[in-house]
Order: sequence, then structure tokens, then C-alpha cells
Amino acid sequence: MTADEEATSSAAFSQSLERGLTILSSFSESRPVLGIADLSRAVSLNKSTTHRYVATLARLGYLEQDPETKKYSLGPRVVDLGFAAVNSLEINRVAAPYLQALADETGYTVSMAVLDGTDIIYVERRRSCRAGGFAMGLNLHVGSRLPAYCTSMGKVLLAYQEPGVLRGLLDRTDFARRGPKTLTNREQLTAALARIRQSGVAVNDEELASGLRSVAAPVRDRTGQVVAAVNIAVHLTVWSTTADTVVARLERPLRHTAAEISTRLGHR
Repeated sequence: MTADEEATSSAAFSQSLERGLTILSSFSESRPVLGIADLSRAVSLNKSTTHRYVATLARLGYLEQDPETKKYSLGPRVVDLGFAAVNSLEINRVAAPYLQALADETGYTVSMAVLDGTDIIYVERRRSCRAGGFAMGLNLHVGSRLPAYCTSMGKVLLAYQEPGVLRGLLDRTDFARRGPKTLTNREQLTAALARIRQSGVAVNDEELASGLRSVAAPVRDRTGQVVAAVNIAVHLTVWSTTADTVVARLERPLRHTAAEISTRLGHR
């Protein structure tokens, strides 16, 4: 970069905007509520300066203050931005009709997710329009996050990571028990991911929640990279059968849908 380019780049950089975004990025699922002291440490500023940034973000609706604790959480404007970003993804526009068709064909809820660190984020979710379609009651929606290690879509997305990247993600994973059959052992999960790479499909058999089973397949872009996963979720209360039977019935239409979406994204 030349001296002129550096000067231009420096002139175009807003430190105030960077600090504001750093404040917003300090909130997470594990730290949804923060005080001024927490935020001042995050941006390496004194409390008075941090408070000015926080007050501005709160006034604009990006933060909300609890009147009793005086602490802050993310506001509705952040949620609006998140949904706008999700809805603007090319993959959503491409996948939506195929996911709806799969939900209508099978009668079960169909979802699509992408990997974000050690979590998956739901970017699309479709329920069957046909009479008698079965909806899942897990209160999941576009924007919901779940741990990757105990979900079928998460296991698909982990399975196709480069070995070094996968090791780093597993190092950061808390293998807590979420369902009666959660894989809480790293070696067991690693072996399961190897099988997924061979078969091209992942099964979740009550690993996330009791009674919940799902089957997932990868979605690839024009470079062949796995960029998303699609799954069909089934609950034992509406279909009390074995996981093998679930796979036998749903694997073919699931693979077909994932392949159609991949083709539309340019994969050959």
C-alpha cells in the first residue's frame, strides 16, 4: 500500500464507529446483559466516554437499559439488522422454494443453517402447507442459534471443515449433555464426523432434546465448499419409529433437495 493509499484508508476509517460496533459485539448468548464497567473494558475506554457511546446506541434503539439494574442488552434495531442480513443472503432466495417443496412433500418441518463458530444459525425454516403437516414445537426460528456438536446440521457443517479448523472448533466446544443421547465425548464425535464425510448425511437421534430426531445433508457452492446444511426434523410423538426408519424414508428427498439447491448455487 502506498503512502497516499494509507492516508486515504486512514481518513476513511471511523474510530467512533469501530468503538460503537465493538460495544455491540461485546454482547453474546453467554453474556446477554452487560454494565458500563464491562463495556468500558471491552473498548478500553474510561466509563465516562463509554457511557456516551452506550447512551447514543440506546437512544437509537441498538441497546436497551434495564431501569432497575441499569445494565444493558441488545435492542430491537440489532434484531432488525440481523434479520435483514439473513434475508439478504443469496442462498436464502435460492433455497426457499426447494425447502418449502420438501416440507410439503414429507409433511415435516425443514430447516437450513450455516456455521458461526461453534454454533449453527438458522437462516431458513419452512413448515408443511399440506393438511396434517407436523410442526416442531422447539420454538426455533430464523436467527436461532444452537450448538453445532449436538445437531444434525451442525454435525454436517463440522464434518466438512479442514482438519485444523475442526480441531480449533472442538477445542472451544463445551460438550454438555443436551439430550439423552448427546455425544459428550470428543473422540466419539470425531468418529461420527468421519462417517458423515463418507455417507454425506448426518443423523441426530435425541442428541439435542428428548424425542427429537433429524436428518441433515450438506449444501455446496460453486467451488464445492459446504456452505450450509438442510435438515428434516421429526418428533417421536408424531412418528414413533427407529432412527433407521426415519433415515430410510427421508434421506432420498432430503439429498435431492440439497443437491438441487447446490446446483442453483453453481455446484457441478
